[in-house]
Amino acid sequence: MVNMRRHHDATFKARVALEAVKREKTLAQISSVYKVHPNQIRQWRNHFLEILPDVFSNHRKTREKEREELEAELCRKIGQLKVEVEWLKKNRSRSCRAEAGRD
Repeated sequence: MVNMRRHHDATFKARVALEAVKREKTLAQISSVYKVHPNQIRQWRNHFLEILPDVFSNHRKTREKEREELEAELCRKIGQLKVEVEWLKKNRSRSCRAEAGRD
């Protein structure tokens, strides 16, 4: 028998986690409605509660800005390395032709 894992999108997880946070229904009731194991719902709820404070903090914006700066630096470095590789390829072919002419 093959066990197929189901993959849920972020909106589904958020909806289930929010319902678990409300505590209007038990985890077993939510589990039967959404066809998800109660332990999985508990994990989503805990993760939701863990990241919730970051939504309202400035640290998230700072981290996003630092990430964007790092990405820009890495893109610049990739571009520089591409140019250097092309230059080396070009000069290598010249060097090979010059050596062949000497022989």
